Amino acid sequence: MSLIKSISGIRGTIGGKPGSGLTPLDVVKFTAAYGAWIQHKGASGSIVIGRDGRISGPMVRDLVAATLTGMGFDVVDLGLSTTPTVEMAVVWEKAAGGIILTASHNPKEWNALKLLNEKGEFVSAEDGAWILETAEKGEMSFAEVNKLGQMRTADDYLQKHIEAILAHPLVDKKAIAKAGFKVVVDAINSSGAVAVPQLLEALGVKKIEVINGEMTGHFAHNPEPLPEHLRDLSTRVEKTGASLGIAVDPDVDRLCFVNEDGSLFGEEYTLVAVADYILSQKGGNTVSNLSSTRALRDVTEKHGGSYSGSAVGEVNVVKMMKDTDAVIGGEGNGGIIVPELHYGRDALAGIALFLTHLAKSGKTMKALRSSYPNYFISKNKIELDPSVDVQKVFGKIRERYKKQPINDVDGLKIEFDNDWVHLRTSNTEPIIRIYSESSTETMSENIAKRLMADIREMMR
Repeated sequence: MSLIKSISGIRGTIGGKPGSGLTPLDVVKFTAAYGAWIQHKGASGSIVIGRDGRISGPMVRDLVAATLTGMGFDVVDLGLSTTPTVEMAVVWEKAAGGIILTASHNPKEWNALKLLNEKGEFVSAEDGAWILETAEKGEMSFAEVNKLGQMRTADDYLQKHIEAILAHPLVDKKAIAKAGFKVVVDAINSSGAVAVPQLLEALGVKKIEVINGEMTGHFAHNPEPLPEHLRDLSTRVEKTGASLGIAVDPDVDRLCFVNEDGSLFGEEYTLVAVADYILSQKGGNTVSNLSSTRALRDVTEKHGGSYSGSAVGEVNVVKMMKDTDAVIGGEGNGGIIVPELHYGRDALAGIALFLTHLAKSGKTMKALRSSYPNYFISKNKIELDPSVDVQKVFGKIRERYKKQPINDVDGLKIEFDNDWVHLRTSNTEPIIRIYSESSTETMSENIAKRLMADIREMMR
């Protein structure tokens, strides 16, 4: 059992004893602390909630809704939805905040409460810390019987979300329809089974095949869109002669593509391609996190813009995007943030912009991918025992590589000439992530193996 309390939300495995997993008592406690935070700000009114397709979703939804109405808030329940849809609905509803019930890329035994402010953005570090402290102190109060909130359902926000995407000036529905794309979608038995086909149809795509489209919450494979989990999609794209494949995670905020020959476009290059298109039309600055490919910097500078790297985490990317007035940003995990729509990762917006770019380029997927700088990122992780002192381990790593340039804004990023490796603890899992990049796949993997061996040695 695991329960991970971070400033952006609460994530854990369902079941177990309170405090060791995401039990009903934990759901109520942290939801109430979030409600107390909104009350502390002097805000009132409604709170928007929505969930992905997980098995535990209805149970967690009922607990969250009952807790919030018990505190006097009205609840707007979007039901089965996507993370970006909930984020946009908070603004449209003029709500006091929102909670997304999803553990994103984690397996089916996990669920989470993702906490939003009144802008539909993840709460700040300061506010997140306030919520966690309040939850531990138990300093929450509930409404009297005559002041209980009400709950209503709203099932039209996905359509509003899609309409907003189609209204974006750089989304060209006519060009996409004219291209006649044949698309295979891996919906991973969750919200994408509804959201992605609905978007594609609205964009004029006529030939759509969905695999893993039954919304059972029993994910057909590990839901993180990594190469080893997308073999069925790749096979299906190649076998059916499709133009491309699309994979999203369970809450539809991460996105990656498969080329027409079944090869992967590359999760890291989702943002690169969309940024290339946007910058070719309007110019401007870009942002991604420190674990993302340097190809975004190359593309940005080619168009005369300025690139900035932030600490890992959507809230950090968003802050730097605002600080640098970036026109596009996101993360190398396939997260696209389009500020004209909202400051949140949005796979649906990414699909629309990418397909417009592909259609207007006149290229195949493989040819489009070949037009970008070719870097290779090796993504690895080491599971952590609770007894490990990570900072002590990182201190030893720093000493071993003290002759290399090191950035410690977020874990350790070590530069080796034109290569780099980024070591950091995850905000959502008890692991150390090891990301390394080089101009060759072998070198990238060798850098990762070397640092993983160092970490294991220093953990003993």
